[in-house]
Amino acid sequence: MQRFWNWLKAIVFGRKPQSPEHQRAQALIAAIDAGGVPLNPARVNDIARQLGLEVSRKALVEDTITRIREALKYQRHS
Repeated sequence: MQRFWNWLKAIVFGRKPQSPEHQRAQALIAAIDAGGVPLNPARVNDIARQLGLEVSRKALVEDTITRIREALKYQRHS
């Protein structure tokens, strides 16, 4: 249902609907900002890879989250 409303808002306000990958990344960052701690580094890495980032299996979760934040900022301004 939420996807439908996002799609409808995009049509009405002339914005391109967000990709599911972008929505997952935003949800992850929102949860972290609200005080959540990502318990599954593989999930964080998967989200980063879906955004087009290359992520080593040895990368620190904190570094990957920082890179996801930067990718979201870049996508918002482009």
